[in-house]
Amino acid sequence: MPIPRPEYPRPQFQRAQWLNLNGTWQFDFDDANQGLAGHWFDQHDFSQKIEVPFVFQSKLSGIGTNVIHDIVWYRREFSTPAEWNGQQIHLNFEAVDYRATVWINGVFAGFHEGGHTPFSLDITALLKGDTNAIVLRAEDITNDKGQPRGKQYWEKDSASIFYTRTTGIWQTVWLEPVAKTYLERIIITPQLESGSVQVAYEISGDVDTPYEIETSISFGGHTIVSESKAIDNSADKKKWATNPHSVFSTSPTFSLGDNLKVWSPETPNLYDVSMQIKRDGKLLDEVNSYFGLRSVTLKDGKLLLNGQPYYLKFVLDQGYNPDGILTFPSDEYIRKDIELTKAMGFNGARKHQKVEEQRFHYWADKMGFLLWGEMANVYIYSETAIQRVATEWQAAIRRDYNHPSIIAWTPMNESWGVPNLMTDPRQAQHLVAMYAITKSLDPSRPVISNDGWEHAKTDILTMHDYEGKRDILTPRYATQASTLASRPADRDLALPGFPYEGQPIMVTEFGGIGYKKDAQEGWGYTTASDDEDFIERYKAVVESIYASDTISGFCYTQITDVEQEINGLLTYDRQPKAPLEIIKQINDQKPTT
Repeated sequence: MPIPRPEYPRPQFQRAQWLNLNGTWQFDFDDANQGLAGHWFDQHDFSQKIEVPFVFQSKLSGIGTNVIHDIVWYRREFSTPAEWNGQQIHLNFEAVDYRATVWINGVFAGFHEGGHTPFSLDITALLKGDTNAIVLRAEDITNDKGQPRGKQYWEKDSASIFYTRTTGIWQTVWLEPVAKTYLERIIITPQLESGSVQVAYEISGDVDTPYEIETSISFGGHTIVSESKAIDNSADKKKWATNPHSVFSTSPTFSLGDNLKVWSPETPNLYDVSMQIKRDGKLLDEVNSYFGLRSVTLKDGKLLLNGQPYYLKFVLDQGYNPDGILTFPSDEYIRKDIELTKAMGFNGARKHQKVEEQRFHYWADKMGFLLWGEMANVYIYSETAIQRVATEWQAAIRRDYNHPSIIAWTPMNESWGVPNLMTDPRQAQHLVAMYAITKSLDPSRPVISNDGWEHAKTDILTMHDYEGKRDILTPRYATQASTLASRPADRDLALPGFPYEGQPIMVTEFGGIGYKKDAQEGWGYTTASDDEDFIERYKAVVESIYASDTISGFCYTQITDVEQEINGLLTYDRQPKAPLEIIKQINDQKPTT
């Protein structure tokens, strides 16, 4: 049986040697929470099997039940290749929802909290013999509304705007060997105006013994830059260390010459980067990456891509599918979703309430597809909820900083998790803090403080408006004054004390036209009766936005039907509800620049 999701899971930080651990694992539910006391991590007769990386709620897992099970256990055996001997072995989980505890050969290896972000464990000292065993316990409390969950519902059955939960491993599990001195992370910052790129290297392991970093940048197979720098961190370790075994060694800026290759949706040019760590001429570690040379700035109420005004034609994308739920069935499935979206004339997507997997960002980078990165929100306000969402959001930005396709960050949506912004100063300060944290980690991208309404400090003023009538929408957005005075969903666009300061204004949820094209029952914000009515309704809402000189971009709800929502441009199994070229003709009425 072929390994599900066999592709390299971290394509922007890639090593040659790795071992995919997806496939059949032993599995059990632990509804009585007896596994810890019963030492399931060391001895347990597992009664089920599951196909990793698909959650037990999904069809592709081989189980496919929506019955609530908050605690689940996994086990599988593995062997490492003989050529890895003498290296450190790292066990990588791309995402486990929500808390994960890991044992190797019955010995505790590590713990991680956060359902959307990866974690890595050095398991070298725990390995023994030719065959080893991983056991993982995942805890995902269904009714915990202070847990970052996005659209995952806290009831058994999907309803309203909420969908099926994901519990446990839902992205790739894999092993890789690294040397005693190795690259932990790179931070790539393109500088279009100067035609250069800055690269910061985070080095882990033995960082006291001097070593060299060799960097090679190429385009289309032709080398542009190749430089080597000797590093001696012993004197500066205390100054620069992020943990006792990791330092940022250097942050050089490399000129890319005169013939610059700019990244955009129309020209998705990517530079290749190879980085090697050497000591006394011996290769210790090699990582291959890439970057796009592009800039995102704001000026005169417009978003500028590479210095030119760029009209965003986005579509809301929940990242769900019928068989894998939040896990894509295949790499081809990801690529096809982007192809279908671009074929309808959209230039990007707002990944909604989901920190999307790295393979999606990779294909967006390769195919020229803009993205807004968004955090999966909580639904109550508490100290615990604040800590959880802030910690996981920072990890998401850290993971995805280098992707050129991501042009904006959205830490909060529609006041979820901060329901009393207008009356509770603490909640307003949390909104301000999430904006500031995001900007402190990444000043190169705009940040939307609270997508939809009740904005505090924000770089883009966004609004959600599901009105479907042209004669209401067109005058609503006819002028800047009428736009700012509008209150879709009966919410103020900004909090008191945060007046409009000339930011770009975008309608980032609208439409949501319900249209039943197959056996799936459901709802939409308005309802179309047939193909012609569906197209006319779509045309009416888009042209109402286009008629406004104030609006500088939109995000239509949504790309596909999702479970009980039938308000997609495509059905849940990705069949067009109207000819793609007709939707594209409507979208193409407004040029991107």
